[in-house]
Amino acid sequence: MNHSPELQLDLDGRAPLSPDTVAALNALCDRAEDAAAHADAHAQAHAPVVLTVTGAPTVAPAGPLPLVNKWERALRRLERLDAPTVALVTGDCGGVALEALLATDLRIARPGTRLLPAAGPRGVWPGMALYRLANQIGVAATRRTVLLGTPVTAERAVTLGLLDELAEDPAAALADLAATLTGTGEGPAIRRQLLLDATTTSFEEALGRHLAACDRTLREVAR
Repeated sequence: MNHSPELQLDLDGRAPLSPDTVAALNALCDRAEDAAAHADAHAQAHAPVVLTVTGAPTVAPAGPLPLVNKWERALRRLERLDAPTVALVTGDCGGVALEALLATDLRIARPGTRLLPAAGPRGVWPGMALYRLANQIGVAATRRTVLLGTPVTAERAVTLGLLDELAEDPAAALADLAATLTGTGEGPAIRRQLLLDATTTSFEEALGRHLAACDRTLREVAR
């Protein structure tokens, strides 16, 4: 399975956040939602959404705050897509590139890649990337990066689970994982959300959601 060019977006972390960046990510989500709906209607595999990310800013973002809010909402759309999402990473990765990477399901990077939080005179940018980092790898593993701006090397990122694989050619590595990324039916959205909720939801609250998901799966299998 090759990914569709229509479901791919290039993000350069060196560029400041702009309305065009927000619009491009929302447009990608629009196309992915349409593709997922088509796949469900025809019992087809969900094609992956692919972000190629690279580059890190020299300074932290400067706003304006309404634009930052729109960007965070676009990232949340990406995180809720009913399709597998992949980040292909080369070189230093920070700013909007890192923020998008942290909202994807699978991350493949070239050796030598570094993950760098955007930082300025007043420290690391306090956006939702900090929230995702803490939820994905824990406060202890995040502390030096968030408080001191310490880069995370590719090798350490793999150890922590921030990156899934290192490959000289991330795109080729993605092609090798085609069977893993395909799926039918509802796609990964429900399972992803259950994972995201797991660290903040009590067992009693989670049980109902998991049982509902199991019921939907059983109904799908029976059809």
